[in-house]
Amino acid sequence: MVDCVSLHSPVRMSACYLCIGLLQISLGTLWLAADTQAAFTIDQVTLTLLPGHEVATGTNVTLRCEAKVSHSLPQPLTYTFSFLQDDQVVYSKNISDAAVGRSLSPARVSNSGLYKCSVRIYDKFKKSNGQRLTVTGFQTPLLKVRSDIVSEGEDIVATCSAREETGSLMFFFYENDQEVKRVTSSNNSVMTTLTMQKLRDTYLQCAYMVMMQPKAGNSNKSNTVKVIVQDLEVITPKIHISPKANVVEGDQVQITCHVQYPSDLEVFLTKGSTVLHKFHTGFSHNFTVRVEDSGKYVCKAEKGSVQKMATYWLNVAELFSRPILRLIPDQVFEGERFHLNCSSAINSTQRISRADIKYDLLKENRLIASLASYGDTARLATNGKYSCMAEAKGINKTSLPLVFKAKVPVSAPVIRAVGKVIVGRSFKVLCEAENGTLPITFTLMKGHSPLADVTVVEAADKAFFDITYISSPQEIYSFNCQAHNQGPSLSMVSGPLRAPVIVPVSKPVLMVEPKGFTVTEGSDLVLICSVQQGTDPITFTWYHYGDVIPFSTQEVRHSQGTHVVKAIKRDQRGSYYCEASNHAIDTRRSLPVTIAVSLAIWKKALIGVFCILLLVAIVIVLTVFFKKMSNPRRKKQATELSVKPSRPKSGDPMRMSLTLDIDDNTALNGTPCVMGRNVWSENVSGSESDDQSKEDSELVHPQEMDPSKEVLMKKAMEYENSVQYTEVQVSTQGVLEQTEGQAALEYVQLSNSEQEPA
Repeated sequence: MVDCVSLHSPVRMSACYLCIGLLQISLGTLWLAADTQAAFTIDQVTLTLLPGHEVATGTNVTLRCEAKVSHSLPQPLTYTFSFLQDDQVVYSKNISDAAVGRSLSPARVSNSGLYKCSVRIYDKFKKSNGQRLTVTGFQTPLLKVRSDIVSEGEDIVATCSAREETGSLMFFFYENDQEVKRVTSSNNSVMTTLTMQKLRDTYLQCAYMVMMQPKAGNSNKSNTVKVIVQDLEVITPKIHISPKANVVEGDQVQITCHVQYPSDLEVFLTKGSTVLHKFHTGFSHNFTVRVEDSGKYVCKAEKGSVQKMATYWLNVAELFSRPILRLIPDQVFEGERFHLNCSSAINSTQRISRADIKYDLLKENRLIASLASYGDTARLATNGKYSCMAEAKGINKTSLPLVFKAKVPVSAPVIRAVGKVIVGRSFKVLCEAENGTLPITFTLMKGHSPLADVTVVEAADKAFFDITYISSPQEIYSFNCQAHNQGPSLSMVSGPLRAPVIVPVSKPVLMVEPKGFTVTEGSDLVLICSVQQGTDPITFTWYHYGDVIPFSTQEVRHSQGTHVVKAIKRDQRGSYYCEASNHAIDTRRSLPVTIAVSLAIWKKALIGVFCILLLVAIVIVLTVFFKKMSNPRRKKQATELSVKPSRPKSGDPMRMSLTLDIDDNTALNGTPCVMGRNVWSENVSGSESDDQSKEDSELVHPQEMDPSKEVLMKKAMEYENSVQYTEVQVSTQGVLEQTEGQAALEYVQLSNSEQEPA
């Protein structure tokens, strides 16, 4: 059998397991090919921990894995057993037995974990339940040092080991019960260095922890090792400064650093964070002092990580003060004269006088004059960074730089409107100048009266002014602005404010053509919307009540707009109004105008013809009705006339009788009629009239026509003609007159028939 665990290298173990698996699969394939009727099944795999699940460190522990298999094979089976710790294979073996053991002798904390075992038989595989093994207790580590006597700052080489422990370990090192270092190792022993920083005896210990089992805690601390630390007093330096009295700028000073230790040192001379000198043993440093050289000087000796030092304070009196460069005057505009003065105060009058100090004026670090004072006319070329330098007794001092920039007088400002300017509304104006050194003060003027001031301090600032309103477009020209920045010139004045002014539209008036408020159907209706004032372009919009949206919109550049309603219809009558607006965004509405739409002319003519025909029909009906009503009265009158006796002609009694009868009828009826019956009308009426005439002719004898009777007949004819003309006029009064005329005519006809011979 092959034991892969004996191959210590993980790569070799993996290769071994792979070969075993391939061999097993090959054998299984051959076996299955040889006996396809054979069958087997893995019933159960059991893992047992002996002597128990929780043991003390150093105990011998056995892991036993057993497989129960049912099969029908004549030859024994080959089992591949594997042991897993926390799902990692730690041991594997191929045997023909159904059980295998794995010994942990002795068991350590690193062996703690969840164990499982698995078995593979040919192509079948089964795994046991997990069993947790807990190993308690650690081995006490051992601490050793290379030397227990060291100098201050020297390193200590220490070794901590736990010979019987397994797995990856983390070691802890303690100095006087304080942890000072941690080191990780895959072995059970580690070596490290510890540096002794403090000048005292030190007690060292170590402990460890199994990294795979952090819950198991740390081991007990190791044995204690005492390390004696020796003081390096011999490397402590000494510092000396000459002369010791207070020194003045320009004096020569010597600083000496002295160390007794012969070699293997680094010696430094420092001031603040600046290293002035460095050597491997003692040295001297000479220099000419200045006032800024005052301060603490340190001599420092360094051996390894150990440092020893000595300090000394040096006070340097000032020979003369640092020069100051002044600009006169404080503010200079281009074209004005300016002066630069350099001066310094003398502090050690015993060493120097004012005449001993020499001055140089510099611009951009270039000499421009060896004088304490300098003057020039301010312009663009004189702008720059100036400084001055004072020198006495070999001491040079330079002033702080002075940046000179001549101020630029403000140029004539410009005023302009911001946004729209609308009559009657507030708006903003902006005043700005192209040139001029800040700060600049802008003043808004109306005529000769100041309204407001704004001071611009930074370039990003703007001088905005609020104007409440203007009453007319011409009022815009009354505004201007002034600007000044304390320059030599007076305030600069802008021109008048020039900006387009929008006059809001007035209330529009709606007019219509043709004149009046009634138009004929089918004709054009012209709607004229006009305003008295308003800046163009003006937008006119017409509305018809009942419509949600406008039916016409027109933008024009004059004060009125026109919209034509083509071939107006009856349903387009009603109220109209218009709206006007311009860039003032103020819409005004007119009063409504109500338009009536009359019928077309042809419709009127048709209705007139219809009415005339209706009246004619009514007249005809009335005429027929009255004729029928008058027929019975005529017949009765004719009968009465026919039965009257004849009278002798001499006295013309019958004529008298007829005359009396006519007079009576006239008086009775108020019309010349004979009982409502006309003789002429009866003649026209047909046979009935002829019969009646025959009867009358039998009763009345023919007589000669009397001249007076002829006159009467002519008058009767004229009257009849007038009556016929009246019948043509269609009126109620005409009908009555016709009736009366017919009655008179009938009387005349009857009288005439009586005069004619039979």
